Amino acid sequence: MKVIVVGCGRVGGELAYRLFRKGYQVTVVDPDAAILRNLPPDFRGRTMQGDPLNQDVLRHAGIEQADALAAVMPSDSINAVVAHIAGVVYRVPTIVVRNYEVRHRSLHETFGTQVVSPSGWGAQRIEEMLSGPTLHTVFSAGNGEVEIYEVLAPEAWAGRTVETLAPGDQCRVVTITRAGRAILPPPAAQIEAGDVLHLSATREGIEVVRRQLKKTREA
Repeated sequence: MKVIVVGCGRVGGELAYRLFRKGYQVTVVDPDAAILRNLPPDFRGRTMQGDPLNQDVLRHAGIEQADALAAVMPSDSINAVVAHIAGVVYRVPTIVVRNYEVRHRSLHETFGTQVVSPSGWGAQRIEEMLSGPTLHTVFSAGNGEVEIYEVLAPEAWAGRTVETLAPGDQCRVVTITRAGRAILPPPAAQIEAGDVLHLSATREGIEVVRRQLKKTREA
């Protein structure tokens, strides 16, 4: 698989090295030659110093044959333009863009590219940790629109059914682990105190569960 990584900062350098270690053919492009020298000494991919907005630079990097491109420069406008060129002009099949500032995320969404927003995701994780230790995020899809949460069922939930705990389409109990054995629960499955529940939920859905947990702690 041939991948171009545009930007060799902390994210780009780490990404390029990880892909190289997986056996991908990696080309890293950055305007700053000094930053390119920060790649680990055993990195054997290609490096190119040049302006990623210059199509001659992109062609020399192999964009016409690339299977994927990651735009991870510390500039949302550059990342958006590079991704747009890669998709519209060169038809690169897979394009992922780093969103540097949350307020600029709509810029990437306008072009319909896949977006990763580390600062927004990180702020959300910290907010959850500050809200209390009972509910933990174990997996995040996309930029946190849907996530998998783990929660230890309190005594107050004993006897409740799965469908009453997570009503609607915003939150679903996907597994119950009891005495070390996990099951896929039907809607009518009853919860026992001490069960480990994994819930798939949107941000709105998990807030409903958080409010229920808060009521059990205050009771």
